[in-house]
Amino acid sequence: MEVMTGALPSLIPKLANLVAGEYNLQKGVKGDIMFLQEELESMRDALEEISKVPADQLPNRDKIWARNVRELSYDIEPKIRHKMATEIRTIKRRIVEVHERHIRYEINLGPDKLGNAAVDPRIFGQYTELKELVGIDETRDELIDIMMEGNVVPMKQGKIISIVGFGGLGKTTLANAVYEKIRALFDCCAFVSVSQTPDLKKLFKSLLYDLGKYINEESLDERQLINVLREFLQERRYLIVIDDIWDISVWKMIRCALPDNDIGYIIVTTTRISDVAEKVGGAYKLKPLSLNNSRELMYKIIFGNENRENTKDKEICLDEELAEVSNKILKKCAGVPLAIITMASVLACKARNEMEWYEVYNSIGVGIENNLDVGNMRKILSFSYYDMASHLKTCLLYLSMFPEDYKIEKDRLIWMWIAEGFVQYVKQGKSLFEHGESYFNELINRGMIQPIYNQAGMIYECRVHDMVLGLICSLSNGENFVTTLNGLGHGSPSNMIRRLSVQNGNESQAMTLQTRNLQQVRSVVAFPDATASVVTVLRSFRVLRVLDLQDCDLSQCCSLKYLGNLFHLRYLGLCNTSITQLPEEIVNLQLLQILDVWNNKMYCLPSTIVQLRYLMCLYIDGFTRVPNGIGSLTSLEELTFLGIYDSTVDIIEELGQLTELRVLHIVLFGEWNDKLVECLHKLKKLKYLYIKDRSGQLNIGGLDAWVAPPNLQILNTRSGCWFTTLSASAWMNPSLLQDLSLSTTVRELQQDDIIILGSLPALRYLNLMIVGEDLGVHNEIHGECIVGAGLFPSLVYCQLWGNVAPIVFQRGAMPRLRTLDFRLSVQEVRGINGRDGGIDLGLRNLPSLQKVWVHLDPEGANKAEVKELEAELTRAIKIHPNHPQLYGIQDEDADDE
Repeated sequence: MEVMTGALPSLIPKLANLVAGEYNLQKGVKGDIMFLQEELESMRDALEEISKVPADQLPNRDKIWARNVRELSYDIEPKIRHKMATEIRTIKRRIVEVHERHIRYEINLGPDKLGNAAVDPRIFGQYTELKELVGIDETRDELIDIMMEGNVVPMKQGKIISIVGFGGLGKTTLANAVYEKIRALFDCCAFVSVSQTPDLKKLFKSLLYDLGKYINEESLDERQLINVLREFLQERRYLIVIDDIWDISVWKMIRCALPDNDIGYIIVTTTRISDVAEKVGGAYKLKPLSLNNSRELMYKIIFGNENRENTKDKEICLDEELAEVSNKILKKCAGVPLAIITMASVLACKARNEMEWYEVYNSIGVGIENNLDVGNMRKILSFSYYDMASHLKTCLLYLSMFPEDYKIEKDRLIWMWIAEGFVQYVKQGKSLFEHGESYFNELINRGMIQPIYNQAGMIYECRVHDMVLGLICSLSNGENFVTTLNGLGHGSPSNMIRRLSVQNGNESQAMTLQTRNLQQVRSVVAFPDATASVVTVLRSFRVLRVLDLQDCDLSQCCSLKYLGNLFHLRYLGLCNTSITQLPEEIVNLQLLQILDVWNNKMYCLPSTIVQLRYLMCLYIDGFTRVPNGIGSLTSLEELTFLGIYDSTVDIIEELGQLTELRVLHIVLFGEWNDKLVECLHKLKKLKYLYIKDRSGQLNIGGLDAWVAPPNLQILNTRSGCWFTTLSASAWMNPSLLQDLSLSTTVRELQQDDIIILGSLPALRYLNLMIVGEDLGVHNEIHGECIVGAGLFPSLVYCQLWGNVAPIVFQRGAMPRLRTLDFRLSVQEVRGINGRDGGIDLGLRNLPSLQKVWVHLDPEGANKAEVKELEAELTRAIKIHPNHPQLYGIQDEDADDE
């Protein structure tokens, strides 16, 4: 809520502490402080009321008063120090002046507006399906038919298609759906975004990376990168998506890198500009969703599974009272998915009440039915923004620190919010990070940020749609919340900078930094091109809380000692900055909560690090040695990575003192130590545990005696054989483990293990390596393992490698499984007979299957038997209703008969 209330939320508790903690304040000062506290509390309440009113509905005098109060709060925060009577009285005088001005000009704080009910923290259970929008399958298949007549990749001249349509219509989603559907037909593929301010050198590097061409490209210029791309693609069948082109001149440069060849290629582009699409070629105008599809999308968001389970007609509203008003709202959305998702997300947070829904309808403007231009889309997004709670608005506006199409790690963003003071304790028993995570989830529920999922179906990054980003950048600049230096002239006109995002380092930006007032900057996020510009002014910051220099090259910096002068720093992000050490002066940062020095060549931390008692999150490399005394960092909630050597076993005992840990990554460089199990037993709050073995030993059964904490969500012990069998391990208790992703290695896999694993109600990701025969242990399973009905109800990704018997899936098993990656022994699988005499693994019984990776083991089989199994698997995929993509059906190492 800081954008509305300035520094007041953190300032008011400081004043209370001064009154409660100081017994030798000068005469009258304590009374002045109490006066300040009461006045500022009243101002905070008034600002929160103002924040509920859209900016275009506020009188100018209200805006001016609110801005003055916010600026005053920032000024007060650096000046509050013990026993500073003169400062206290000066502040009191300024507050009285603001208060009198409030009365003089009859500021009324805008129209009355009811506050929101609290939104329960939740993630859209259906979001992974929503991203493949309702009705997109038909459009996707139509586009594929245009590109590939008869499922054949065009030869010689290839094919170019340019998807064109309004912002938020789903162009990127459609392009991605096409890309995922046909990518298996090509030798190499890439998907890159251009945006309004493209960096072509960076774009060409991204293309090379996606295509699988790894070179040392740092010294190459654009022309050289184009030549590398042309040479690489000349003899390959390729599929490339170029998303979000704004300028035809940019396309012409990109096209130079994509050669015509005699093997075949497809290039898909997206753009909002019809003229660009026509000049690119193959223009395909994306149509809005039909009314029925619009209804289905809206009701899927509002009613979720309730709608889909109770009716076959997905476009019918479950509440007849709401059908008429929802149709009227949908007309204003004009078939644009972004508008529908935004409005449905608002309605999902409202009571199912006709009056409330009509209030929403009447609040998003008149005269925009079936006519959604950029201005009207902005009205819909603005309504959703102003309908949110104030703390969500603040957290959302913070994302204006990042450029268009930037993907930011979820945890990194939440820790920044915490360091800024945006996240407040509300519920006992929940950590600050967990509260911040609920804010993050609510912004997804509101459709304001877009989640990015990993293979386990867990959100690890997010991005902001460019139309939402345009809105929050405009609001942020208007409130002097963030100043952005990117060469586009979008920075705040105010000389006083509160937060600074430096996205390039040209001379004009460097000069701007030299001439602006930086003394009250609270956050700095710098990007690689701006490294030099930011480093030269770091000494100017006086109240800095967040400093993020991730990916900036600091190898040429003479010294990092100046970091020790940033006494107010809470977040220090030095990930991938080429530093080799931290200064001992780091001890001066006594308020530091987050330290990220991962992915550097730093072989040890300074001994003073153990004195940072407020440290909650520490990211280091596994080879970075930590000093003795790490057990004193009792506020730590996340420790990634902790290297344990034979010479540092005492660290294990200290680790057991860090009882607040939620996330722990361990790298073992020495022999297994049984004390580690004792240590892990003490860490009752663990949610994520990763153990990586670099010693080369298997550590058989090392964790058999471990009992997992009840809130464990991720267990990753893939390197090393930590469990004998899962069914015999003490930790595997389905009644305790309600939400788990598992990646581990076991000596053997038995039918009982399948049943126990399948009974975990929320297991979404499973990655098992079975190493029995490698250890001289004979696998006792004869025939196949059966995955029965009702098992693995939530599993999305399954990988089974190593010495595992053939798996057969019965009807009702793994209903949500999308990706299956498994090893098959040709010899063992031949004993499984289907109804027609062929081999039947029951793949048709997996209704959500999208991708299948098969790794054939030909040992003991001849080439004919291998070919027969390949044909059976290919047939099973072809008759599957989803026609999933099949990978890996080839093997040249089979024995000849």
